[in-house]
Amino acid sequence: MAAAVPLSIYAALFFGSYPLPAEAIHQAIGAMLHGQAESQALVIVRDIRLGRILLSFLTGAALAVSGGVFQGLLRNPLADPFTLGISSGAACGAALALGMGWTMAGLSTLPLAALGGAFAAMILVLAMSRLAGDFSRESLVLGGIVVSTFLGAAIALIKSLNEESVAAIVFWIMGSFQGRGFEHVELMLPYMAAGCALVLFLARELDILGLGSEQAAQVGVSVGRARIGLLIGAGMLTAAAVSVSGIIGFVGLVVPHLVRMLIGTDSRPLLLFSALGGGILLLWSDVLARTILSHGAELPVGVVTALFGGPFFCLIMARGRRP
Repeated sequence: MAAAVPLSIYAALFFGSYPLPAEAIHQAIGAMLHGQAESQALVIVRDIRLGRILLSFLTGAALAVSGGVFQGLLRNPLADPFTLGISSGAACGAALALGMGWTMAGLSTLPLAALGGAFAAMILVLAMSRLAGDFSRESLVLGGIVVSTFLGAAIALIKSLNEESVAAIVFWIMGSFQGRGFEHVELMLPYMAAGCALVLFLARELDILGLGSEQAAQVGVSVGRARIGLLIGAGMLTAAAVSVSGIIGFVGLVVPHLVRMLIGTDSRPLLLFSALGGGILLLWSDVLARTILSHGAELPVGVVTALFGGPFFCLIMARGRRP
């Protein structure tokens, strides 16, 4: 898996709407490493393809890690990064930015608005769970359902009040890396790094919580604090990913399942291999999304992951039911 990451990044440089021979790509790579003069091939490889490739890998890694955390935290194999309404918050923030036409110099406010919406949704879920008296699995899931429903209605209201932005909102919700680059990588990296650090710090508690709340409390784990910390860490990963890519499903659901089947349930290796597998999966899904159509047209990458992820997850479930 560690070897597959740089090989995938290298191979993905050869795919794009503008044809480049292998020699030109290798010269561009050499120019990047040695700081040589600008060229057309260098601009295409560095500014258009490489930034998007790195962003798709990091987004897939963040979604897969957060999916593994949510499945362990909620003890639900069907949990994914969007179970607790964080994606709905990001979608609502993005819909508001698109509907209002907010822009700023350089980086669009769209990912910033989506990031703010995701964090607002996470705070709402925590607040609702706290009102229930604890941070149990049931109260977290219930809070996520309520928040998702409310924010879904808010998105519908925004679309109905601003029909001119409906197409842009729908396209963003379907997930895409079109027009994304290094500036988006810089935006998501701090939140992704903080989320990963928090999740890895609490990986032992995540393993113990899998035994149940009472058993975890008996061995000295502060169940409420551990759940809040894991939720915040996984929420930061989800928010960072969704803010730059839109809503991309099935990566956080399928990849941890597959990794768990191969290496077991110990959290640290599970999260590590989920990150590598999720990053590679989304990287190649994006390559397919931007090359399968002719004349430079692109499919939303969320459509590609759904088309492949749905049947694949059904296959996993069918194999699991076999005696």
